[in-house]
Amino acid sequence: MMAETVVTVETPNRNATGTPAATPAAGQAQAKPESNLNWLKFNTQYFITIPGILKIVQVVFGIICMACASPALIGGTHFFLFAVVTFFIATLLWTFVYLLGIREVLNLPINWILTELINTAIATLLYFIAFIVQLASWSNLYGRGRGSNIAAGVFGLFNFLAYAAGTYFLYVEHRSAGV
Repeated sequence: MMAETVVTVETPNRNATGTPAATPAAGQAQAKPESNLNWLKFNTQYFITIPGILKIVQVVFGIICMACASPALIGGTHFFLFAVVTFFIATLLWTFVYLLGIREVLNLPINWILTELINTAIATLLYFIAFIVQLASWSNLYGRGRGSNIAAGVFGLFNFLAYAAGTYFLYVEHRSAGV
């Protein structure tokens, strides 16, 4: 956790005549004006919780899936990469929402937990379909790219399990919130 910086502003010294005294010497610190980004604080504590670790795992498995399945040589891989890239971007956005503490700062009438639950549930469903399509498409083909595409399907299965676990924890959090 980062320590906060405190800036104190003092009124200038006045001499006996009421005029301001000399400006501070070159070695003394001047008070700086406030920034518009005071709300920006990194929330790294979230990433040591189980949902935070799952987000990191989802991002890493998404990168591995994209690396193994690219370029898409057959139709099944096109759908696989569509699902992987779409939810990689969505997971990155949710990661930054938690990292920057945007949920706590924005005063919007959004049920954040339910929104993320729906997003993660759709990701779980599409990853389930995508890894099956990827493995079925490449299981009977031989030649260039077979090994890496089978590996992409297996990592797609792992990412499906990570998204399923994320969906479960979000569901539990949503139910405990009573909304």
